[in-house]
Amino acid sequence: MSRLGKLVFQRVIVVAFFILLQLAVLLITVIWLSEYRRWIQVFLSCLSILTIVYLLYDRTNSSYKIAWIILILAFPVAGICLYLTFGGRRLSGRIRHGMHQAEDIVRENLWQERLISENLASLSDPAAASAAYLYNVSGYPVYDNTETEYFSLGDLVYPRMLEELEKAEKYIFLEFFIIGEGVMWNGILDILRRKAAQGLDVRVLYDDFGCITTLPSGYDKTLRSMGIQAKVFNPFVPVLSGRLNNRDHRKLMIVDGKVGFTGGVNLADEYINRRERFGHWKDSAILLRGEAVWAMTVMFLSMWDTTTGVPEDIAALRPSYPYRLAGGEGFVQPFCDMPLDNEDVAECTLLTLFQRAVRSIYIMTPYLILDDKITAALLTAAKTGLDVRIVTPHIPDKWYVHAVSRAHYEMLTEAGVRVYEYTPGFIHSKVYLVDDRYAVTGTVNLDFRSLYLHYENAVYLFDATCVAAIGEDFRNTFEISEEITWRKCRNTSLLQRLFRAALRVFSPLM
Repeated sequence: MSRLGKLVFQRVIVVAFFILLQLAVLLITVIWLSEYRRWIQVFLSCLSILTIVYLLYDRTNSSYKIAWIILILAFPVAGICLYLTFGGRRLSGRIRHGMHQAEDIVRENLWQERLISENLASLSDPAAASAAYLYNVSGYPVYDNTETEYFSLGDLVYPRMLEELEKAEKYIFLEFFIIGEGVMWNGILDILRRKAAQGLDVRVLYDDFGCITTLPSGYDKTLRSMGIQAKVFNPFVPVLSGRLNNRDHRKLMIVDGKVGFTGGVNLADEYINRRERFGHWKDSAILLRGEAVWAMTVMFLSMWDTTTGVPEDIAALRPSYPYRLAGGEGFVQPFCDMPLDNEDVAECTLLTLFQRAVRSIYIMTPYLILDDKITAALLTAAKTGLDVRIVTPHIPDKWYVHAVSRAHYEMLTEAGVRVYEYTPGFIHSKVYLVDDRYAVTGTVNLDFRSLYLHYENAVYLFDATCVAAIGEDFRNTFEISEEITWRKCRNTSLLQRLFRAALRVFSPLM
């Protein structure tokens, strides 16, 4: 085991020890107070009622609330503890204040050019409506004059990342959920170190919980010793608290404000198939070149300034863009989703896409944990004759989440949705394609945590150059995947179906 591996292992052991210690103290306390059982039961009943009342008045998705209510009613002590730890959107006052500042930064540095929105409206009312929604609720405008390139595998995007990083002249900004030692990160880190030594502004922001098993504690100090500015988002403390939630699941790589990457790919070897974990790892990414990259840059800087607490002159970092890029066809709209604002931006965007589809809906997602609204949209689309297809992994990274995903198959296939499992291994892509014209790709999974609790980012596309490549990737993936028919779902044993249904009760934790 490498020195870094030992440090990571030690950190995991320490974290696990403190969490288990807290659980043990809680259990001992309950046993010690057993003689007051009647009063404890009364207290727990009151606490359960208060928690349920709070949930009923919360503005969270109804499916999400119902699942938690069932859990709390079935297991009062465990249910309440789990909800307080994993279920809410409670942020510290400092983080909440910072997120409001982030929203202000976006509004101050981005604005919608009327000519672009008018051109979009002349081509597609649905696209114009979605673009208006995204701008009104999140502050991110729609752009033209932006080249797009889609990568169907992490193996394919990694060389382009290195190529673009080498071209950096002013700054490099990285924001990722997971960074792990290995071929991929070492190749990127070598460039970052050299660029920082040349005087470029190099910054790295990573989520502490996402990197808990891949980086040692204090790795940000290691990066700073190389001349790289580094910050840890929401540092993980091994205390049972609601602050375990709300992770930074975003993935951004920005070069000079002119080139930006996003998608499902984190900076670790399994994402480029240099390390095998669950068979062949299929992921995807998108490259933007042009004016829309400024929105991604502001997206990063708003989170960076929030994390550091130090404001800066963001406008000074804005580059100039060519008047017209040769491959800048269609419309591109980067956007993000935050758990703070009670506005489920990603879900509403996807839901609108699905409801306005007229020919086809194609989905790639590693996790298929659906709420009532998205379920109804997909079932209705299939029943009206649309070509609705979903691809999930055949070899999962989390067996229990995969079991919940499979629990949806029978209902979907019965309505006419075609469900596939990616037989070569694990699919981590988060791609949504409608009518071969509209697409959303980025970090957004179809699960509760991604849609309601995490910080996410994605790109909305209409008639962009890369949309054709996205469609081709779907068709190629269908060819090498196994279709799960309704008959095959019915042939599953009763015990297994009951087990999957029971797991759905715990879906908010997944």
